[in-house]
Amino acid sequence: MKNVFKLLLFFTLSVSVVAQEKQQDSTKVETLDEVLVKAVRVSATSPITHSNVTKKELSKRNLGQDIPMLLNFLPSVVSSSDAGAGIGYTSIRVRGVSAQSTNITLNGIPYNDAESLGTFWVNLGDMASSVESLQLQRGVGTSTNGSGAFGASINVLTDAVSQNANGEISNSFGSYNTRKHTLKFSTGVLNNHFEFAGRLSQIHSDGYIDRAESNLKSYFLQASYVDENTLVKAITFSGKEVTYQSWNGLEDLDKLENDRTYNTAGEYTDENGVTRFYDNEVDNYQQDHYQLHWNQRYNSNWSTNLGLNYTYGRGYFEQYKEDQDLVDYGFDAVEIGNETISETDLIRRRWLDNDYYVVNASVNYKKNKLNTIFGMSYSHYSGDHFGEVIWAQYASNSDIRDRYYDGNGTKNDFSSFAKATYRLNDNISLYADLQSRKVTYKTTGTNSDRLNFKVDKQFNFFNPKAGITYQFNAKNNLYFSYARANREPNRDDFENNANVKPEQLNDFELGWRYRSNTFSLNANAYYMLYNEQLILTGQLDDVGSPLRDNSGKSYRLGLELDGIVKVNDKFSIQQNLTLSSNKNKETIASIDGELQNLGKTNISFSPELIAANILVFQATQNLQFSFLSKYVGEQFMGNTDAEFSKLDSYFVNDLSMNYEIETQSIFKSIVISGLVNNVFGKKYVSNGYYYTYDDDWSDPVDVTTIEGAGYYPQATTNFLIGATLKF
Repeated sequence: MKNVFKLLLFFTLSVSVVAQEKQQDSTKVETLDEVLVKAVRVSATSPITHSNVTKKELSKRNLGQDIPMLLNFLPSVVSSSDAGAGIGYTSIRVRGVSAQSTNITLNGIPYNDAESLGTFWVNLGDMASSVESLQLQRGVGTSTNGSGAFGASINVLTDAVSQNANGEISNSFGSYNTRKHTLKFSTGVLNNHFEFAGRLSQIHSDGYIDRAESNLKSYFLQASYVDENTLVKAITFSGKEVTYQSWNGLEDLDKLENDRTYNTAGEYTDENGVTRFYDNEVDNYQQDHYQLHWNQRYNSNWSTNLGLNYTYGRGYFEQYKEDQDLVDYGFDAVEIGNETISETDLIRRRWLDNDYYVVNASVNYKKNKLNTIFGMSYSHYSGDHFGEVIWAQYASNSDIRDRYYDGNGTKNDFSSFAKATYRLNDNISLYADLQSRKVTYKTTGTNSDRLNFKVDKQFNFFNPKAGITYQFNAKNNLYFSYARANREPNRDDFENNANVKPEQLNDFELGWRYRSNTFSLNANAYYMLYNEQLILTGQLDDVGSPLRDNSGKSYRLGLELDGIVKVNDKFSIQQNLTLSSNKNKETIASIDGELQNLGKTNISFSPELIAANILVFQATQNLQFSFLSKYVGEQFMGNTDAEFSKLDSYFVNDLSMNYEIETQSIFKSIVISGLVNNVFGKKYVSNGYYYTYDDDWSDPVDVTTIEGAGYYPQATTNFLIGATLKF
């Protein structure tokens, strides 16, 4: 299958290079690049709530931290980091919705893991250095490729074709032995048609949390053919990460207060009763991506896009486990003299080895007042899940790297859509978007608990969307949209509940946009009505993944405001504010051995207030200072409104600086960047987990529900400083 797909990539590239439309027009390279994501993006006047981020904006704070941290100051966004310093395992929530419900595409290719539906930015080390632009759509948004968006979608466009040859050498250093080294180059357009570009990166950080070390290596390479009406891109990029685990969080409240960097991962007790830490308690994973894109403009009315993708992922996480029952790994008890040994210390690896194929195609027709896009996407995923024991104190009848469980998951996803924008008159634009999706998911073999795990499900979804935009004048427009989305459960959902149901969302958005030379404002009210929303329960599984469950009827009601005020030529203010109410309409929970109806409760991890403020001071044309502030209100980590599950609100401030020195020597310019995170040293927690269990043994008569919680402390004051040499 792999070889067939690679031949198809090569054949399509060969055909596309010679299949040029001879009719020329004024289409620019940049416009052709943007066609890569046209099918999943929306325009400035679309009735879809969105934010755009450019390469220039990302570069000002791109000193090694992951993309979720760079997007932290967008409306309704909450970002977090397991290691506390923004490098390694990071996550993003939008409108309180988990990362599993945020759709991510790279050049229109789905990036979410097909089985878990999550996004692992750690596998894309320094991807921000290869981003041309990205668009964050809040709510259902427009039809996209891959799993549906239930809180947001982020579609990323990688580096555009550069007309002129250029290069960059970037190095940054900072707290916790953090360092980033990046080399970029572009040949510019050669012979009026060809461009070759690439990037090599290495990021290292010891992490704020003890031993939470990250080593990220990555590359990005692209070869492009461009003509007036044709753009062909062959792209490959890869990320290799080795991170010491820090997903356990911290459950000890005394340590949270007095030893907040303590990491329980790898902890064990030796034969002398001394606490030690296993030195290779790591996550080790590599992901290779191969993409081919062919954009063709036939005339002023018709254009097409074809995208092919193959992704190969493989890796494991390694754990030292004490006092494990031999039978749980399929091993026999060990007889030594008259003693029967049924437990052992061991080291295990849990593996993922997967292949992911995608074909995207779209056709765009526009004439006069009508702009339509028809598209389809097909993906096939096959993933092997297996576990190995690589060492055991008592090996019993095992062999090295014995597989104590072995299973496979296969997923096929086919979707098609038709979108149209029709300008009724000078004031009114109508928008319609219809998508159908067919998903099949099958599993075979055993899971990590060595239980037979068999799923054979098929889902058929229909997702209609419609909207209207009223343009008062060049500065004002009002919009309203309705969108429906349906989404399948993920692998963990099926493991935890064989009767789990797909979720459905009806999303209503009403917004007003105002633009002038000195002031802009976006105001948006949303009502997201869910049926069987898969919400975070607050609990984690044994590998740190958050668990979800259906919640019946629930809703998210909110108001988002974001704007920019240009005070004068040197000073501007960027602000955003989200006020929301996020409720389960009815919550039934077992408390002290009895089922209780708690009525309406707050949805987990959904703060009612999120605000950000950026003060920008342009001291000179080449020197800029920014003071960034972020407030996140209190939130519950569970769905029962238990006081013990509450995360406190926090308010943190960052300071950044960018200074560009234009030179007349070898380098075109030298850019000095600095970032001080958490300037005032706030001790805060941005994420955590909450669980309960019933104590039915202390008192044989009464059952008592015991609560527990874990926290992910974030770094106090820390800094990053870097220099970029441009030539």
